[in-house]
Amino acid sequence: MKLGVISLGCDKATVDTEHLVARLVGHGAAIAPTLGDADVILVNTCGFIDAAKRESIEAMVEAGRYKRTGRCRAVVAVGCLIARYGDELKQSLPEVDYFFGFKELPELVPRLTSAGLLEAAAPEHPGVRHYLGTTPHVRYLKISEGCDHTCAFCAIPLMRGLHRSRPLAELVGEAAELERAGAREINLVAQDLGHYGRDVPGGPRLPELLAALLRETGVPWYRCLYVYSAGITPALVELLAEERRLAPYLDMPIQHATDRMLAAMRRPERPDTIREKVHWLRDAVPDLALRTTVLVGFPGETDADHRALLEFLDELQFDRVGAFAYSEQDGTRAAALPDDVPDGVKQERLAEVLELQRAISAERLQRLAGREVDVLVDGPAHADDPGVAVGRTIWQADDVDGCTHLVGDAAPAPGSFVRSRVVDTLDYDLIAEPVA
Repeated sequence: MKLGVISLGCDKATVDTEHLVARLVGHGAAIAPTLGDADVILVNTCGFIDAAKRESIEAMVEAGRYKRTGRCRAVVAVGCLIARYGDELKQSLPEVDYFFGFKELPELVPRLTSAGLLEAAAPEHPGVRHYLGTTPHVRYLKISEGCDHTCAFCAIPLMRGLHRSRPLAELVGEAAELERAGAREINLVAQDLGHYGRDVPGGPRLPELLAALLRETGVPWYRCLYVYSAGITPALVELLAEERRLAPYLDMPIQHATDRMLAAMRRPERPDTIREKVHWLRDAVPDLALRTTVLVGFPGETDADHRALLEFLDELQFDRVGAFAYSEQDGTRAAALPDDVPDGVKQERLAEVLELQRAISAERLQRLAGREVDVLVDGPAHADDPGVAVGRTIWQADDVDGCTHLVGDAAPAPGSFVRSRVVDTLDYDLIAEPVA
């Protein structure tokens, strides 16, 4: 069976796709060079926001077209959108032959085998992850599934269920496998890394997991993404300050900056606690890069609330900010509230946040000018790039942050580390030259 893959959504979904593809390859499937060459097309959908839902539906429709224009015999849809709206989609998308929510995924291989699309007897399994990207030195390790938070705007618990931690030994084994496959950077992901181990009485927590990963593997860089402020404990901060292989980097979502909006969003933090934690982190961890996420246009947000958010961002000077405009999600608590902020106002507020943060990020990068840094090379420069290669420093996360443009006479190999000096900065990017 020739397998085509469309993987949408977040890094956690990418990890899910790699696991699913490995199972199929382990039962005799081979990756098709193009979707037109595929016998089966697997679509991993996203259901987080309206734009992602539309993209997922369009991808399933596109996959169905290959039944007419290619050799496709079956379209398989999995992921968040299926878990949330599977019954409705079965009625409206005849192009899709198989729908598997998260609970039904164990049926994937048996169903395709019974249809004659997979081999009944599995040959030697190639591993628990099958990589489909272009930068195998950068990988993601999902340490838990689901979420226990009850944020009013978020449907993730409705799609993925409550928080469930993966066993520490299993995660260490998977990280070791990723290292053998060439990983030079592993990014830890979950809905909230700080919840790791809370569902296992007496079990290891995030600092213990990190210590085991550092002890049992030689991966040069580990990075923590998506840690709510309550999960940032003294033990975690001590590790961040002392372990050179643990990136001095945290992605700590705050969503807003006024008491009333945070309460309406059902967020656990308040501005004063966020402020105190940011100051503590920067005092405790040298050169820490802080990223956050904010949401504008939530029901009831006033001009005064928005100005307070801008002032808060200007005060705390996060290194990077991801910003989103609110969109109503079925089944969430916020869906019962009147969506009283006009779309045009949401977009104006979003633009103001992004413009403010552009200036803040540019100013924050200035502190690296003239410094020597290690750059992990991701690949050759693009056609309009000022350098010969593109990479990242330890303060720049894959995909969501800026990059470092390496200038010089030779393009180093992807996955290599190059000692470099920062010679210039852009809004979000760095320009650096290798040093002898």
